[in-house]
Amino acid sequence: MVAGCFCLCGCASIGPPRPPSLELPKPPSDLRASRKGDRVTLTWSVPERTTDRQSVRYLGKTNICRGLDAGLKQCDDPVGNVAPPPDFAEGRKSATPRLIATYVDHLNGEFEEQHPTGFATYAVEALNAAGRGAGLSNRVSVPLVPTLPPFAGFAAETTAKGVVVSWRCPPAAGRRTNIKYLFRIYRRPDSVANETKISDVEATQCAEGPIGLVPLTGASGIAPSTEDKITTSFLDQAFEWEKTYSYRGMVVSVVEIAGKPPVEVEGNDTPEVKVFAHDIFPPAVPSELQAVYSGPGQEPFIDLIWAPVTDADLAGYNVYRHEKGTELVKLNTELVKSPAFRDVQVSAGKIYFYLVVAVDQRGNESGRSEEASESVP
Repeated sequence: MVAGCFCLCGCASIGPPRPPSLELPKPPSDLRASRKGDRVTLTWSVPERTTDRQSVRYLGKTNICRGLDAGLKQCDDPVGNVAPPPDFAEGRKSATPRLIATYVDHLNGEFEEQHPTGFATYAVEALNAAGRGAGLSNRVSVPLVPTLPPFAGFAAETTAKGVVVSWRCPPAAGRRTNIKYLFRIYRRPDSVANETKISDVEATQCAEGPIGLVPLTGASGIAPSTEDKITTSFLDQAFEWEKTYSYRGMVVSVVEIAGKPPVEVEGNDTPEVKVFAHDIFPPAVPSELQAVYSGPGQEPFIDLIWAPVTDADLAGYNVYRHEKGTELVKLNTELVKSPAFRDVQVSAGKIYFYLVVAVDQRGNESGRSEEASESVP
């Protein structure tokens, strides 16, 4: 009798049969969107579970949905679709990295022109092999502000003051009066993935007449060209000499919406240009050199003083002397660090002529200063 009870209890643990799975992929919840020029790049995780918590076995295509309504609810007319990943298979283990799907939507100019201050809302709908889905993913939005093509004539050149990045302004065609346009420059050291935004400058007049540039955050110097009134440039001084850098630029469209932060979209990039920042530029020539004799009651000497050279990479000075009809002789064995020098190797009855040159950290030597002379009684 007892054994029978145990048997009955064991039978009772078998629950009622479960209905078959509908095989509906669980809608993605991590859809992301980014825009560059007319390209909107969407990424999301490929569903691995169904709505009833089973492993997805029969994954179909994923529809790409786009609309102007922020509350996009259904996908009546997909703008595209993505096939299941080729390496998607039944029974993927939890330790297996998630598969990421990507889709690039190309906006057409007409769509942007019709809604320049609006936003496009995107969602994706994952379907099973029978074409059925469980609804839309999370929604993401991107601004529809029109962008301009990259400016032409993009170039970079090393000068004594820094790297001058120059470009020609984009044509007036396609620009709108209610949109602000910035010229953005990025710099990247050679063999390094990370880059730095070094300039945002606003074009107040561009392509018709002289250029008017207003420096914004990050601008360290502006140098408008005097040779070509529709060419402008930016002076980059925040770099290291003797290194190679890559530069790229683009036009950024900025639209201001009342009560909200400004919205900006980067246009397409210019081709990258490379520059080797080789310092072959000498420092400024020292000036205001003076020579003053001192001697009575002590060992005679001549003191030299001059105006300091203010170059940021100044290493020091060399001091030269000669007598009339003789060649120059360098007096210092090590670079003179301050704008002063005392010559104690002087003799009575002679006249000495002095000059000074500045030397930078890479050994470039400036031109000679004007001579200063002094006699020893």
